Amino acid sequence: MHRNSRPQIRRRTTVLACGLSLLTAFAAPALADDASNYPTKPITIVVGYPPGGSTDLMGRLVGAELSTRLGQPVVIENLGGAGGTIGAQKVANAAPDGYTLLVGANNELAIAKLVTKNVKYSLNNFTPIGLIGSQPMVLVASTKSGVKNANDFTALVKKNPGKYSYGSSGVGTALHLAGEMVKEQGGLFMTHIPYRGVAPLTNDLVGNNLEFGVFVLSSGLPHIKAGKVIALGTTEAKRSQATPDIPALSEFPQFKKVDITSWFALMGPANLPQPVAAKLKKALNETLQSPDFRQKMAAAGSGVASPDVNMGRFLNDEVAKYTQIVQFAKIEE
Repeated sequence: MHRNSRPQIRRRTTVLACGLSLLTAFAAPALADDASNYPTKPITIVVGYPPGGSTDLMGRLVGAELSTRLGQPVVIENLGGAGGTIGAQKVANAAPDGYTLLVGANNELAIAKLVTKNVKYSLNNFTPIGLIGSQPMVLVASTKSGVKNANDFTALVKKNPGKYSYGSSGVGTALHLAGEMVKEQGGLFMTHIPYRGVAPLTNDLVGNNLEFGVFVLSSGLPHIKAGKVIALGTTEAKRSQATPDIPALSEFPQFKKVDITSWFALMGPANLPQPVAAKLKKALNETLQSPDFRQKMAAAGSGVASPDVNMGRFLNDEVAKYTQIVQFAKIEE
């Protein structure tokens, strides 16, 4: 009995092994075939902010274009909270199949991990699809401050170190880092006041309860045009095409190295299959060259990125820039 059982066990083991090999052989082409046929169902784009903000607008503009080019519905999921990091974490944890994507900004992709210990993901948890576009931020003054331009601003703050404050939409946001870059470049001593969003910041600036503030251009422009705040300068190296009448801060000698933007990128989870990533990149590149898309972006105060941007190099350079600012300002949550 014992002698006869051993060959039987071997035969069963051999049959089982052959069966697993056949399953693996058939499964691998099936997975590859699924990737090559992508997409076959609706795609979700996660935006880590409530509806109505600049990142949400980017998500909706890009989502509409991707839907047309990929032939499937694209659903926007607003998952606000923690400066965009809740939405980013969801995409980092998602299955790498191309059906859950992120339209994210520099706050959650490049800054958050530098200032917040609770952020568990890193750039290695994403597959970069491409840069969508960017828009500058704008340094503004309240009408009560008496400041009309960047030179007035510098003179006033230097004459009264520590007396004046500037506001942003929160600690560790791109707006906060832009303000700290202005302080560093200008050799200024000011207090940062973090607000819980743009609305309360706007209320205090318009109500003359705060002297200075930093907005994303699209958020600040209506108040600038209405004369409720004074634009001192935008934060990109060159003037924005959307606001050619507002100087870039870099045009003033004391701020010549100020160059920081609010940018937006399309990302997938890490280990996205190559055929899926290639289709998404192709669709995004076609979007970036669409005249209709470019017109809508310009109306929102945003520039459109070049399809040729090397995302790995771009993201690494951005993290290096923000690391320097965070260390200068000793920002930590």
